[in-house]
Parts: sequence; C-alpha cells; structure tokens
Amino acid sequence: MLWGFLPRDPSAGWALATDSCDDRAVPALFASYLRVYEPLSAFDKQSQNYWRGYVTDGRAVTLAEGPVRQRTAVLEALGAHWTRLPDLPDEAYVLEHGDQTLICPWNLRVRVAEAALAARDGVPAVLADAFVPPALVGAARTVVADWHSAARTSPSGSGRQHEQVATWSVPLRWFVLVSQEEREISLEPGRRVVRFRTEISKARRRAHKALSVLRRTLGDVPVAEAVEESARWLEEFHSRSIVELDYGGLAELLSDDLLREDDSAALVAEGLAALAAGEAARATTAYERLVERWRRIQLLERSN
Repeated sequence: MLWGFLPRDPSAGWALATDSCDDRAVPALFASYLRVYEPLSAFDKQSQNYWRGYVTDGRAVTLAEGPVRQRTAVLEALGAHWTRLPDLPDEAYVLEHGDQTLICPWNLRVRVAEAALAARDGVPAVLADAFVPPALVGAARTVVADWHSAARTSPSGSGRQHEQVATWSVPLRWFVLVSQEEREISLEPGRRVVRFRTEISKARRRAHKALSVLRRTLGDVPVAEAVEESARWLEEFHSRSIVELDYGGLAELLSDDLLREDDSAALVAEGLAALAAGEAARATTAYERLVERWRRIQLLERSN
C-alpha cells in the first residue's frame, strides 16, 4: 500500500563535468533515471586509466544528450544486418564532487545484448528471426551471462549496471532513496530539469529503514520486495558513490506549477512514517495522492 539537477554553486560541491547550453536542442525521451556515480577508486587500474583519459579529453556526455545517444546506439546495433554482436565505445556520465571524479558508465554492449533478447520475447519466430538473427542470440546470451557473473564475483567495477531506466513514470520505490530537501529544479525553457542527488550511505539507510517498516507492517508484499531489490542494488557500489534520481524527459510533460508543487519524495516519507506509527488512514491518503499524481503521466503514454 506504498508504494528517473542542476549543477549547484561550486561551493555546494556538485558539478556535472559536461553541462552546457548546447544541450537545449536535444530532444527529450519520456523516461526517468536512477543512477549511481562511483569514484575512480571503485574501478580496476585499467578502467581508472581509461576514465581519467576520457575525462581529460573532454569526452564525457551530458545528461541532456545521453539518453538519446544511448537509444540511438542500441537501435542502430539491432536488426537483420547484424553479423556479430557489435563492439560499442565505453561512454559515461561524469560528476565532479569536491575533489572526487565520479563515473556512471553506460555499459552499452550489455544493453544491446539485453535489448536483442527482449526483442524476441512474445514475437512470432519469423519476425523475431528477421529482427535478431538466431546466430546472434547465443552471443547475446553469453554477454549477459558473463555480465551477471562478473557482478557476483568482481570487486573491480565490472559487472555493475550503474543506471536504471523507467519509461513514462518514476517508480515510487525510487523516492524511498531520496529526501524532498535534496530536490533540485530548473524550469528554464528548453532545459526543464528535476533531480535529486544524495550520498549512497543515506540512500542505503533510507532503503533499509523503509524495508523494515514495510516488512513489519505489511509483510511480504510486492512493494517490500521492490524496495529490497533496490537496497541490494545499492550494496553493489562503492561507499563514496552518489545516487541520482532524474525525472529526465518527464519534466517536459508537467506544467511549471505541477513541478514546483511536486512533493513525491515527501509523500513517500510521510506514508512510511504513518505506517511506522500505525496510522493506516494517513498512510493510505499519502499513497493515494502519490499514485494519482503519477497515473496522469502514465495515461499520456496511451494517448501518445
């Protein structure tokens, strides 16, 4: 029953490595994003050297252009013209935080492999084979299997998916990880941005506290399982990482007034506090307000 920023003043400690007014012409995708930026020390030596050069050379991709570039790369990599699973360049979002450089890799090759396998699900064999040739299915499965194996065994930064994507919504469980006070908002024409950023230690504490409340008051319900999954995901990353919840292109769908008044993170916190206090009616009210707000956006997908 409860349950995808702007660079701040440098003195506040946040700065995106590549944020420029050139991004204003980039079209928005109607998706939200949950990202983890890890310090360079979280990666193996080879990766550290690569990412240092990547940053020094100014190749880091902006948050505005990144989603479109990712989607284009995946779509161009799929199709009957495939002769092999394509090699794609290592790209990332980069965040400067104090004296730290933090990296959020894209892992595009894995995303292409996952997209190839997903494209065949529920599709007649003739169509599936035309879109993703059978010879490449095995290669895609191997890439995904190797990835998951690395995630279980490697402490070096490989095998971790640093970004989750949700289309036409912000999963309500993501709001568990952030605080309303951490929200940053810009309503500039062509650059509408709503994001939260927080230390991963805070996000972990919030997830575990929420999970405890949900298990105690509601039991093994789907939302508790979803929060537990988020908590496990956060445990994969370095303790000095930064977590970002980004409304992405969804900010283009909402009016200025709705964005200013949006208190989704506060409603999640209120609902959890009410559950912990045994106030079921207050928890239900917070939940219903939250669901109704995001249902409006999800309905836009059907009319699109």
